[in-house]
Amino acid sequence: MASPEAFDVVVQQIADQWGGLTDVVFENDPYELPDTPTEFIYVEVFGDFFDQVSIGAELRDENLWREAGQVYLHVMTPNNTGSRRARTLAKQLVGLFRGQDIDSVTFRDASIGAGDPGRTFANYYAMTATVNFERDE
Repeated sequence: MASPEAFDVVVQQIADQWGGLTDVVFENDPYELPDTPTEFIYVEVFGDFFDQVSIGAELRDENLWREAGQVYLHVMTPNNTGSRRARTLAKQLVGLFRGQDIDSVTFRDASIGAGDPGRTFANYYAMTATVNFERDE
């Protein structure tokens, strides 16, 4: 699980930049699937709490601590419609984050598919884009 600070940055960036192109659903949020499958994005944010990256402060907690994490952007498209549209949306999503410094979060490298093929879930095909981040505290 990522820190609330990192999670909030991801939520706000998508809200500010995605422009309602598709529905966006965050982990454990309510979402009723439509009767006719349509594109949507399912977002998961997770990280490691925290790695100490400096030493020497009088109190250990005053050193620099770094959270490393990932944003998983699962692009869900209807089954049997090919993967090109999912790849296109994944590329747009990655572009919202790649190389950005937002508040205390630095978004780094990104991948589409992460070496894994898309997967089928019920009536949907999932193409996952991953964006790595770091947050210093």
